[in-house]
Amino acid sequence: MVRRASAFGLAAAVVASLALPGGAWAWGSTGHRLIGVVGAEALPAEIPAFLRTPQTVQAIGELAREPDRSKGVGDPHDADLNPGHFVDLDDAGTIAGGPTLASLPPTRAAYEAALHAKGTDGFSQGYLPYSLMEGWQQLAKDFAYWRVTDWAETHAKSKAERRWMARDRRLREQLIIRGLGYWAHFVGDASQPLHVTVHYDGWGPFPNPEGFTTDRVHAAFEGAFVRANVTADDVRARLSPYQDCACSIAQMTARYLQSTLDQVEPFYALQKAGGFKDGDPRGRAFAAGRLAAGASELRDMVVDAWRASATLSVGYPPVLPADVESGKVDALGPLQGED
Repeated sequence: MVRRASAFGLAAAVVASLALPGGAWAWGSTGHRLIGVVGAEALPAEIPAFLRTPQTVQAIGELAREPDRSKGVGDPHDADLNPGHFVDLDDAGTIAGGPTLASLPPTRAAYEAALHAKGTDGFSQGYLPYSLMEGWQQLAKDFAYWRVTDWAETHAKSKAERRWMARDRRLREQLIIRGLGYWAHFVGDASQPLHVTVHYDGWGPFPNPEGFTTDRVHAAFEGAFVRANVTADDVRARLSPYQDCACSIAQMTARYLQSTLDQVEPFYALQKAGGFKDGDPRGRAFAAGRLAAGASELRDMVVDAWRASATLSVGYPPVLPADVESGKVDALGPLQGED
């Protein structure tokens, strides 16, 4: 993950340890790949089958590295996108003395306004919560389009219509795989305690009664330590059962980020105790647990996006999947666009 002015980072041939000058990758390629693969493997049967093939699972794992692999092209790309990988929550649970996770403004514009009132902005403090929410909403919308094209393809009134729906469905599947894989990166970032705190690379210039390290520990933990000490089986063994949040994506995001924030002090206590030396079972368990939290959340959020997609309209004029599936409306015109 690239942070502020200094940096923190599909082909398997790309070297996992690539880093920008002055920086390192978020979780590292190994960690993001593990979250993407294990989370996608865990998708239940209700999720469309094209997302559950071995080939797609592996593709999601590789695509989960993509937001880091795209870094280094220059500004405005890097300056605009890099803050989407983190959020700096302080010890009081606020962002620069302003919003809390439970009171996040509903839009990025409102978030920026709240931070401007505190003399800062989202490019300094990070906007990871919005990366999660926006990506989830896009996935839900893509799923809604897939529902309609999949149904309409098998109920088409003519061969020409069936061919059009088949092409549109295949295109939507490509978009979903790419979008889900790319967004999985940020779900993974949000499971790494050092991505959600002002203590992001050593405790820093803050009250430190426990004497936690001020050394730079971020990259060593999420990169080399994970690569050397955590396997996919370690992560699979720690997956939690699916949890239906029964809440909005904003509430889901706040709950998830809070659970990660709660692990900041345990991380530093374990580091102080020497737990992140290669082979130490305490550090291995902690790292695998955080990766499993990311994989579990990825699975849960995908399931929730799929279920939410049944209520989202598609096309123009907008139509609901249920109205198409009941025969109330013909999907071809709205999907092609009647404007």
